[in-house]
Amino acid sequence: MLWQQGWIWAVAGLVLGVLEILIPGNILIGFAIGAMVVAILLWTGLGAGLTFALLLAVMAISALVAFIVLRRVIGIRAGQVKIVERDINDNK
Repeated sequence: MLWQQGWIWAVAGLVLGVLEILIPGNILIGFAIGAMVVAILLWTGLGAGLTFALLLAVMAISALVAFIVLRRVIGIRAGQVKIVERDINDNK
């Protein structure tokens, strides 16, 4: 079937990666990494015979791990939170 082709998952990962660059926010990068993990599994033969649902589950788990790792590596830096003391709409 079509979802058993590694290049399909690789193209999906690349498209999600490009969309992450165009629409920043660290949302799509985890899904891009997950799709690339599935592509690598299929290319190495480890994912052969898996159903579409299992491939999606592998992608979801890989994306979750990628989100957690990226959050730790990139994450919120100390002192990044800005506290607003004066509202811009107050004319006092």
